[in-house]
Amino acid sequence: MRAPMERVPSGMAAAAFLAAGIGTFVLGLVTFLAEVVSGFAQILKFYPPAGPLSGKTTLSVLIWLAAWGILHRMWREREVHLPRILAATFLLIGLGLLFMFPPFFALFAE
Repeated sequence: MRAPMERVPSGMAAAAFLAAGIGTFVLGLVTFLAEVVSGFAQILKFYPPAGPLSGKTTLSVLIWLAAWGILHRMWREREVHLPRILAATFLLIGLGLLFMFPPFFALFAE
């Protein structure tokens, strides 16, 4: 006879999903700002041969990891409403992709 399987709370998965959305949104926002705000791209040149891409990706990864760590600690033992978290994740990913779309940020370029 099998032992009953222990149910794992959904909070850990929800934290990973939402953090991915946050990271994507940050990458899009930083890309948008680098293209639209004069001088912002210069600030993002963490490694000169790579240009502002080094700052865009570094900031995005750091914020993604921080968001994942914080959300994981908050939700690791909780049952969360996954449809709402997934909707927020897809919204953030969609906005991040929109901000990285060249015809979109060209509308706001100086």
